[in-house]
Amino acid sequence: MDALYTAVATATHGREGRTVSSDGRIDLGLAMPVELGGDGQGTNPEQLFAAGYAACFGSALGLVGRQAKVDLADAAVTAEVGIGKQGEGFGLKVTLRVELPDSVDEPTGRKLVEQAHQVCPYSNATRGNIEVDLVVE
Repeated sequence: MDALYTAVATATHGREGRTVSSDGRIDLGLAMPVELGGDGQGTNPEQLFAAGYAACFGSALGLVGRQAKVDLADAAVTAEVGIGKQGEGFGLKVTLRVELPDSVDEPTGRKLVEQAHQVCPYSNATRGNIEVDLVVE
């Protein structure tokens, strides 16, 4: 694959540090969530992953909607990223909740969400590695 764009970010001090993008648009303090024993006074990798996945999936959904001539401009994608013990380490799981406009019937919406799951770069990166549940609302 020839990359059309490459994002660059550097994190220091892991989950209790800071992450900064090469262009400076992201400059965030990181903190362990309270649920994992931290103080929760910063963002965390799971929130960042959820934000990126939701945005990327929304774009993929828009693409397949335009191809199918279905207006999905008002669709919303919420990504829930869970972390937990997996074997000797930790793993992630994702639920993508897709809220479609009322004008889209359930079978059409389900089909477009599944098509978006095939073209979304985040979905392609996680396929076979992370459990991803699609929920159409």
